Amino acid sequence: MKPIRIAVVDDHPLFREGVTRSLSEIGSFEVVGEGSSSEEAIRIVEERRPDILLMDISMPGGGLNALHAILERLPEQKVIMLTVSEASDDVIGALRAGAKGYVLKGVGSRTLAEAVRMVAAGQSYVSPTLSARLIGDLSTGNPHSGPDPISELTDREFQILKLVAGGLSNKRVALQLDLQEKTIKHHLTRIFAKLGVSNRTEAALTLRASLDGQETRDRAPVSRLIG
Repeated sequence: MKPIRIAVVDDHPLFREGVTRSLSEIGSFEVVGEGSSSEEAIRIVEERRPDILLMDISMPGGGLNALHAILERLPEQKVIMLTVSEASDDVIGALRAGAKGYVLKGVGSRTLAEAVRMVAAGQSYVSPTLSARLIGDLSTGNPHSGPDPISELTDREFQILKLVAGGLSNKRVALQLDLQEKTIKHHLTRIFAKLGVSNRTEAALTLRASLDGQETRDRAPVSRLIG
């Protein structure tokens, strides 16, 4: 199987070397570039065209600045932010800018490898510890105000969102529902507008929050009886 080509950009050499070594030892990954600044990240992507760019937020030049510049020039480039920052502004800023993944430093090499594989396969990945806390901020900024935006979706839109949140591409969703791919794209445009999100990752997180909230509401009467 063809290895996933990776570039790692982080201004801490020991951490960068550790990530490179860990992924190389796991196998099925090929590190094609390393850097330590936003300028180097842009250059590496343009010259090496890695399948996945792993990049820190806090580095000279700013990781988010590099993300914007890279995706403006190469919109198809897949970027995973690998950082210690758990700040909502950083996470949301990265996802809204087009990052396909957000992974916290400190994860094990196997978890990182799985995140890279998921993004390479066309899915998105956000560290589980961040997901629930971010849901409200991704739309209105207040997870407890207003109606559940998922309730605004039609049955068909909800069906499509569930498949997209499960990691299916537009083409695979179209095949499964016996629709045209352009019809799926049209539905997704309406879904994003209704949910107040800008990409598939945010839409999937919003769906997850809605389903989690429904489970909580469903369990509430039982909790009251027990209490």
